[in-house]
Amino acid sequence: MMIKKLVICAVAALTVTAGSAFAAGKAGHVEDFDFPHEGPFGTFDQNQLQRGLQIYTEVCAACHGLRYVPLRTLGDEGGPNLPEDQVRAYAANFEVFDPALDDFRPATPTDHFPGSNLSNAPDLSLMAKARAGFSGPYGLGINQLFKGMGGAEYIASLLDGYTGEEKEEAGTILYENKAFPGGWISMAPPLSDGQVEFADGHANDVRSMSQDVAAFLMWTAEPKMMARKQAGFVGVLFLTILSVLLYLTNKRLWAPVKGKKIA
Repeated sequence: MMIKKLVICAVAALTVTAGSAFAAGKAGHVEDFDFPHEGPFGTFDQNQLQRGLQIYTEVCAACHGLRYVPLRTLGDEGGPNLPEDQVRAYAANFEVFDPALDDFRPATPTDHFPGSNLSNAPDLSLMAKARAGFSGPYGLGINQLFKGMGGAEYIASLLDGYTGEEKEEAGTILYENKAFPGGWISMAPPLSDGQVEFADGHANDVRSMSQDVAAFLMWTAEPKMMARKQAGFVGVLFLTILSVLLYLTNKRLWAPVKGKKIA
């Protein structure tokens, strides 16, 4: 299975230039999924992030890396929040090159996720921020104001957007995808129903898994989102209280003056 995934990714990487030629055309359809982390008070679903991590590990990691993400952050609150022993055990599944030893060694939580196995396979660390799912109308960005950037929605829509149709152009196999600009993409469908089994018995159809891994990639791109939202809420609350106090102070200071008549 791993060899098959590597072959699929290798073909996609070698044909990325040809696939790009077909990207021009109509914009893809990005569905507005209801992710729990959206909105000013939204938070990441810990169970969903853990499922997304599992999907990434068993499927996506065959080609794509997360080289900007420290392994230790898997134990952070607001993220997958894995126990410390599980973080160590997970890290040990990877090998990193240690210049001091001049050899490879098992990774530790202080190391980062490995990079992509293929030079042309994009790193997914910041992919959810690099892809804007919503725009317009007419380039005004109004949809982004109400729906957000839509990076997670784009990823989920792309993974769930394959129609099953294929065609060959210029020696390249292209797959029809409703979310990809132009409608055809050179990457074969990476997910299939029942491909990953979850310990909690959660649904493992393509649509559900697409949302889980998209939420996980949103966390890798914005690991401090919850802390930022909390700081923003406290800041707005503080400014609101300060505004009320300044208004009352202003009224008290000017009340005697406003009551007098000018001779």
